[in-house]
Amino acid sequence: MSGNSSPTQPIALYDSGVGGLSVLRAVRSALPREHLLYFGDQAKVPYGSRSLEELRSLAEASARFLLSQCAKLIVIACNTASAAALKHLRAVLPEVPFVGMEPAVKPAAEQTHTRKVGVLATPSTFQGELYASVVERFAQDVEIFQSTCPGLVSQIEKARLAAPKTRRILEEAVLPMLDAGADTLVLGCTHYPFVIPLIEKIAAGRARVIDPAPAVARQTARVLAERGLLNPGPDEGSLRFITSGEPAAFEYALSRLLGLNSKAEAAHWQGGELELISR
Repeated sequence: MSGNSSPTQPIALYDSGVGGLSVLRAVRSALPREHLLYFGDQAKVPYGSRSLEELRSLAEASARFLLSQCAKLIVIACNTASAAALKHLRAVLPEVPFVGMEPAVKPAAEQTHTRKVGVLATPSTFQGELYASVVERFAQDVEIFQSTCPGLVSQIEKARLAAPKTRRILEEAVLPMLDAGADTLVLGCTHYPFVIPLIEKIAAGRARVIDPAPAVARQTARVLAERGLLNPGPDEGSLRFITSGEPAAFEYALSRLLGLNSKAEAAHWQGGELELISR
């Protein structure tokens, strides 16, 4: 068992906004007995254009806040934060088990027949060492096409999954990749799985889409098992949601994205730290 953690404590998931709910969905499916605590930093979304130093500061403060809420493991359910801060978090909080995101370039390289792969991600993810390392290790013989999909995170935050603007953003990103021969598309941002149905319509059978969330859920289960932290309880785990933005906006997205009618608590940034406030 890890430190003083108990199997009945929650798994925490952290993202810049609602994108990490795609990971929560996968974790909940794989580990239905686990209590889940989700924090969306909507006051600071989007993360994609923020500096490395700022991303590390936000991620560390968020991790410390989640530990104060008794998290036994923290999933950094954000590709941008994982790329910028996962190594830093493991250094400053070595006793805490972290699970991060990395672009699913390895399975894409294994599955592509044309040896051409499209990757959709934020600028920070593409510029990070993690992405470069994954490409170097697993995709040296693959031609990779990249797009940052400007504006897509904002559309998904507003739950505008099938809006004309959302389709236009995706067509501008995906169609050139398909025309160039890409037969596999990697989603390098946790927001993007919510528009998989639209991507598949645009691709019209020309490419498969890889959602990294199920692999993250499997890794979460492995880490918990290794540390003796799997919740043995017979009942379905609870869900708790916290946002640094407007709870009503988060609740609307939660309803639209996951079909959940759940309340969200509010946390505010105070001098570089997060403080839970009562509604």
